[in-house]
Amino acid sequence: MKIYYGWIIVAVGIVVSCIGMGTMMSLGVFLQPITQDTGWSRTGVSAVSTLNFLAMGFGSFLWGSLSDRFGSRIVVLCGGLILSAGLAAASQVGTLLAFQVIYGVSVGLAIGAFFVPLTTLTARWFTRHRSLAVSLVSAGLALGTTLIAPLSRWIMMTHDWRYALLVLAAMALAIILPAALLLREPPEVPRETSATSGATPASMTVAEALRTPQFAAIAGAFFMCCAAHSGPIFHMVSYAADCGVSAMAAATVFSVAGLSAMSGRIVCGIVADRTGAKQTLVAGLALQALAVSLYLFTSSLGSFYAVAALFGFAYGGVMPLYAILVREYFPADIMGSVFGVVAMVSTFGMALGPPLGGFLFDRFGGYVWLYTGSMGFAVAATAIAVTVRPPRVGRAAQLSSSIA
Repeated sequence: MKIYYGWIIVAVGIVVSCIGMGTMMSLGVFLQPITQDTGWSRTGVSAVSTLNFLAMGFGSFLWGSLSDRFGSRIVVLCGGLILSAGLAAASQVGTLLAFQVIYGVSVGLAIGAFFVPLTTLTARWFTRHRSLAVSLVSAGLALGTTLIAPLSRWIMMTHDWRYALLVLAAMALAIILPAALLLREPPEVPRETSATSGATPASMTVAEALRTPQFAAIAGAFFMCCAAHSGPIFHMVSYAADCGVSAMAAATVFSVAGLSAMSGRIVCGIVADRTGAKQTLVAGLALQALAVSLYLFTSSLGSFYAVAALFGFAYGGVMPLYAILVREYFPADIMGSVFGVVAMVSTFGMALGPPLGGFLFDRFGGYVWLYTGSMGFAVAATAIAVTVRPPRVGRAAQLSSSIA
């Protein structure tokens, strides 16, 4: 039985996303070992995550545009080389500034070369089961958190954080580059058959797309959503450790959130194929707001596991849905550029949480205000998502769609 090549694309997306995003999101596991070894402040090390997401944001737009023009294979190959070189260089630095610049810029730029191009390519390969396919690729992000965080912690228990970064650099080189060679563009853009696709404009420039209310609503909801969960994700291990949970157990709490996020992506992808991406997004964002609020009442290992499972399912489930909305509301030939800008806006939200949490911890000696602010962002994301509406298509575009 011949396998549809789109599923090969999905498999590559899972593997590359697992190594790439798992490496970047596991920086929180390195937080205590780095600060204890070097004497750098939590705020200073947390700022590396801010640079990660800022570089990822600008890289998402850059790489998304390049993938529209040159294809995803060359973009992902470049990202793999940058990630490996950046991790190796960061393992040898001796100052906080050097670590911030090298790790922050190179790793973030590399992840931007994975996230948008792989998501866009997957969406272009599928018409039926599109939400599920994109969600599976997105599940690779959560799988990376589940695997890379405890792996890094285990390496640091037997060696140190510098050696752990070198191991991750070798993994990136040995796994991502061969996997990227399997990427190929779809033979043609599939004809739209979904119920929502009839509302997609027949043609549109990137500039026109960025001026639509649909773009503003999707980007705004994505920003607030990421601002809501970025701080809790990054400081999850440190918060658990501060509450008396052992270092290894705290890392497993992080893994529980990652595993639950992976299941949330798959479940929400299946649900979105049946009920619609917007409805699933609104429900997931409301659940995220509830989960963040529960951290205010969490202190034991059992409660950390429970809240991490709910929180992971919620934030993981909504993440791939923004790409689905972009694909449904905008033409396929500009999706890389449009989703690149949406992703760039979202990374500003991801960049906000970690340093804000570090600052609030250093200022007040705890994380209460971090979770209170994150809950506010989560509620705002839900409210904005409710306003997302399909674009109005002109008569000529509708006629063209009906003829096709």
